[in-house]
Amino acid sequence: MLRVASTLAVWFAMMSLVVAGAATAAEAADLKALIIEGQNNHRVWPKTSRMMKKYLEETGLFSVDIVRTAPKGTDPNFHPEFDAYDVVISNYNGAPWPKPTQEDFVRYVRDGGGFVVVHAANNAFGNWPEYNEMIGLGGWGGRNERHGPYVYFDDTGKLVRDTSPGRGGHHGPQHEFVITIRDENHPITRGMPRQWKHARDELYDSLRGPASNMHVLATAYSAKEKGGTGRHEPMMMTIRYGKGRVFHTPMGHADYSMECVGFIVTLQRGAEWAATGRVTVPIPPDFPTKDKVSIRKFVE
Repeated sequence: MLRVASTLAVWFAMMSLVVAGAATAAEAADLKALIIEGQNNHRVWPKTSRMMKKYLEETGLFSVDIVRTAPKGTDPNFHPEFDAYDVVISNYNGAPWPKPTQEDFVRYVRDGGGFVVVHAANNAFGNWPEYNEMIGLGGWGGRNERHGPYVYFDDTGKLVRDTSPGRGGHHGPQHEFVITIRDENHPITRGMPRQWKHARDELYDSLRGPASNMHVLATAYSAKEKGGTGRHEPMMMTIRYGKGRVFHTPMGHADYSMECVGFIVTLQRGAEWAATGRVTVPIPPDFPTKDKVSIRKFVE
């Protein structure tokens, strides 16, 4: 009888571990993400929001909602329940949000919410100081030296914070370019090739901002023959804002840019890190190499 009781105790203990493990897996598979859209100077934005939703849901980690503002002007009714989400992804570049919405969003990120900034979302809200702190660097939107330094890497691999006068935000013609990983040990970039070729995109340069608590994970060389600066420009960044984690990528101009496997995996891993502080999304076999772009055609 003692042996039976002992066996049952072991069995119940094992089942408890299984149930706990299943609960943990279920929780991990139900991260909630919110994509914000509604205004953008990039006409492909409704499709790119759907693309990012699909990419995130394909990981099995996220359920994704999309919320849309009014098409013009400040939308007085725009006030998502940010606290219901583990991470917010911005595909928005338009009129300021209502003041209460701004305040609620600042509190959300400061208190530990995740935030992902994609391409033109770094053009938005040039006159919103807290937003500029959150994204680290931005372009256009009236940004200049008053908003912070121009940040780039020089040819020796040194990060430069250039405080000289100048506008924030520029790019040459779209083209394929090589991404160089600057921190191979960060959870987002760990396991990526040190260099990989990104699909045709706008290579943002001359970005400016507070760059406080910002860490550059990867850069791309902005070649002068492509209308660029001749410098290595940030292409992946993390920013700490209070308790919140922010992942920022200037990549993702168009649907064909987002079909790059490098962009897809970067988005997936960046969103998971922003939401949880860790990364479990693997580097897939079709990830691009230094010499070859890798494309997954998007099918709705």
